[in-house]
Amino acid sequence: MSRTPGKITLAMTGASGMIYGMRLLACLAKQEVSVNLIVSDAAFEVIRLETDYQWPKDLKELHQHLVSTYDFPAERLTIYSKMDWTAPVASGSALVDAMVICPCSSGSVSAIAHGASNNLIERAADVMLKERRPLIIVHRETPLSLIHLQNLTKLAGMGVHIMPASPGFYHRPSNIDELVDFLVARILDQLNMEHQLVPRWGAQ
Repeated sequence: MSRTPGKITLAMTGASGMIYGMRLLACLAKQEVSVNLIVSDAAFEVIRLETDYQWPKDLKELHQHLVSTYDFPAERLTIYSKMDWTAPVASGSALVDAMVICPCSSGSVSAIAHGASNNLIERAADVMLKERRPLIIVHRETPLSLIHLQNLTKLAGMGVHIMPASPGFYHRPSNIDELVDFLVARILDQLNMEHQLVPRWGAQ
């Protein structure tokens, strides 16, 4: 098992499946890592539409809310506006160990694949690519057009970990939480983080 990363950037964009990102954030709160969180405007709206929660858009209020909700050590959670160009994650010198975009919209996939860097999420991803550091994209879309497939293939060719939001069923999930945990467990595996979310195949 590799060392646990010390700094993780978690970005949430306006794709469906916000529950994956929220659950991942809750799991990261229990890890010995610092988290840089970036939430797009569309992501706030999707959280409202898909869940029983409504995250405050004021960043100070959001920080307090997440620290309280997830029992997240306040000093290990930093939240940046998607238009904060002075944020450390906009530079390779910040030494972020890995970045996860969960969920990731097709629009964000396209922008990252073509180096658009129109906001901090896209710029932070661009930094991970140029610095050759782990970038995990949890894409949520179906069906996929040729454009989607070409963009994802381009990113995969650059070493990006493409993780479609498609949970497995061999652990016989009995509720939505167990379906969500299946995918979040795979993300934590990619981050080399220990967890007990789902039984491992073949484990006694």
